Amino acid sequence: MRTQANLSIILRLEMDKNKVSFGQLATAISEAEGDIVAIDVIHQSRESTVRDVTVNLPDKNSERIVNAVQQLDGIELINVSDRTFLMHIGGKIETKPKMPIKNREDLSHVYTPGVARVCMAIHEDENKAYSLTMKRNTVAVVSDGTAVLGLGDVGPRAAMPVMEGKAVLFKQFAKIDAVPICLDTTDTEEIIRTVKAIAPAFGGINLEDISSPRCFEIEQRLKEELDIPVFHDDQHGTAVVLLAGLLNALKIVGKAIETAKIVVTGIGAAGVACTKMLLSAGAKNVICVDRAGALVASEQYDNPMWQWCAAHTNAAQVTGSLSEVIEGADVFIGISGPGVLKVEDVKKMADDAIVFALANPAPEILPDEAEPYVRVMATGRSDYPNQINNVLCFPGIFRGALDCRATTINEEMKLAAAQAIASIVGDDELGEHYITPSVFNKKVAGRIREAVIRAAIDTDVARRIPREFR
Repeated sequence: MRTQANLSIILRLEMDKNKVSFGQLATAISEAEGDIVAIDVIHQSRESTVRDVTVNLPDKNSERIVNAVQQLDGIELINVSDRTFLMHIGGKIETKPKMPIKNREDLSHVYTPGVARVCMAIHEDENKAYSLTMKRNTVAVVSDGTAVLGLGDVGPRAAMPVMEGKAVLFKQFAKIDAVPICLDTTDTEEIIRTVKAIAPAFGGINLEDISSPRCFEIEQRLKEELDIPVFHDDQHGTAVVLLAGLLNALKIVGKAIETAKIVVTGIGAAGVACTKMLLSAGAKNVICVDRAGALVASEQYDNPMWQWCAAHTNAAQVTGSLSEVIEGADVFIGISGPGVLKVEDVKKMADDAIVFALANPAPEILPDEAEPYVRVMATGRSDYPNQINNVLCFPGIFRGALDCRATTINEEMKLAAAQAIASIVGDDELGEHYITPSVFNKKVAGRIREAVIRAAIDTDVARRIPREFR
């Protein structure tokens, strides 16, 4: 789950050395609640100095910092830059050739006439596209911008910075080339047609930020109609990392997933995927709760995924609101909205309760409120321990799927990925505030890759067996 960063700004200032000192500047910024984290000298003379001062803010209000600086005699404010915006100027990714084209002979090999031989080789055997084109290591990150986390329906253009960021993460954590593709349509059939039309160039499709319930049909149809992996990260990435954290949390409290009472609230795209993942992992007592209260098989719901959840969970046919059904629960999983879970609800849970409040940026209950009454607390935020973050999952899953040329990413592969993530936190490290590894832990992608490939081979969806698995 993505999180919002605090604002960081860069002030370019010309300071008259005879009128103002840097100490005065630092004091003014501090009193305006700014935190100076970097100073770069741009130009220096006897009389003045030009500096870039990087300031972190606790919120998005940079005006008070600017006003405080401008009130100092002897300082000219040349420019104010937002560090986040600077990182996005011109986009965050680029294309580079893998070899230089230095002369006419090089050109004849990479383009005409030499390229014709390669084209015909692929024409005669389409599988050679994996070895002779970018397909073997490239994923399309596809969105229509209708469900951007924390922002909602902002459209395809405004969604591009998120998709570019996803591409950066693919490259950094798994050495996968990813291409952001934002579609100017919300029509389900048109999206399916478009993705199918561009699929020959890619080894996998990562769907991102497509609103529910359309995302279910789009993913399912593409999985059925394409022979490359299709993965909606908002659903399955959240589910995989959630399960990894939950397996370790249950280990801490000495409970089994098979006997734990688990209440899931917020039955949208991620909530349904999390429910399916829990069932795949062996959970037997899962109750799904949404606006209608606890979902039960005896009711009819307009949302087909609510109907599916009602039919496959809540065997005891428990009815009522979240506050009613949470009594005696071992685990709460929230993928809904802020303030949904109350302190009074948490107090009703079983001893050594586990609370995963994953709504972003404001969780279902704040950790400070819940922690006195729970044993393990997790959120989707980076400023609290135990962040459930999708970036732990999708690079390694696609690395494994690409390396064995999997035709799909199935439940067994996702379950293997969750177990691999959980295994990285050793028994000597495991604790209430450390149930998932850091996103910067270099073991993560490799461990997931290995587990995913083994699961793909075991379930006969791998078209290639890497040398180390033979």
